[in-house]
Amino acid sequence: MPNGNAIIVKGLRKSYGKTEVLKGVDLVVEKGTMLALLGPNGAGKTTVVRILSTLLSHDGGEASVNGYDTATQSNEVRSVIGLTGQYAAVDEYLTGRQNLLMMGRLYRLSAAGARQRAEELLEQFDLVDAANRVVKKYSGGMRRRLDLAISLIATPPIIFLDEPTTGLDPRSRLAMWDVIRKLMDSGATILLTTQYLEEADQLADKIAVIDQGRVIAEGTADELKQKVGSDRLELTMATDADFAKAEKIVSGDNKQTHPKRRVISIATSGGVSGLNAVLSSLENAGVTVETLSLHKPTLDDVFLHLTGHGAEAEEHEPNIEETHV
Repeated sequence: MPNGNAIIVKGLRKSYGKTEVLKGVDLVVEKGTMLALLGPNGAGKTTVVRILSTLLSHDGGEASVNGYDTATQSNEVRSVIGLTGQYAAVDEYLTGRQNLLMMGRLYRLSAAGARQRAEELLEQFDLVDAANRVVKKYSGGMRRRLDLAISLIATPPIIFLDEPTTGLDPRSRLAMWDVIRKLMDSGATILLTTQYLEEADQLADKIAVIDQGRVIAEGTADELKQKVGSDRLELTMATDADFAKAEKIVSGDNKQTHPKRRVISIATSGGVSGLNAVLSSLENAGVTVETLSLHKPTLDDVFLHLTGHGAEAEEHEPNIEETHV
């Protein structure tokens, strides 16, 4: 892997008929790190993962995984990756242990090797107590953990996690985060796709923001937040009359008003002195401030700043039958 890069993507393009899903995506994931591909539904995240995992051919550009070309060396690519898709790919009529044993044998592990690896993964993913229960009786979080365990049966150095926590309740999501952190600690290289801003902020070494088939920003969470710049001051007025007065008095960059909630927010870079100046002007005008808060920029602010819409925007990739390779 030249320069220690596990995944290299250059000018990746993919279309379905006249609909262009990827419009020249460039990505680099360093060995032993996690890159989060952050974007709304329909941005092209899953298409990137399918191309990198050799499940889908691309129309243009280049993609390599562990030094292997995804278009011409698909078998070699598959030998070094694990993939967890958006939906748990497990056999509901087998037990958790049987699912792992079956996958181990499909990977040509010996019977003893498959049993040993299955027990290791059941322990690692906290599934020992449920190991002999049929999977159709598992909770959603347990299915996702088992699905991830299955993708690791052959101990791959590179792992693709395609929205692994979608549909999970908050408790199960936190449990999955702990599992992913342990994979990172073991030295795995991970490409994570997500539409959850907090997930990318909590887990990833670097984040690439993708929207409408293009990577529009890339960097650490802190670097991306710096693109927004200033902190944000949010003031809630006590009455509608107070709000009307404050709206005329308070000024600043990126001013936003929410009359129904009697809230005014502005970008501020003056720290405490800037805050005091605003409050003094309101006090002198007889305006009563009910609550105030000072917010650091978030990834949600970054996404809104870059795209003009929130990361939760509901879009969908074309529902077209894909050609698998």
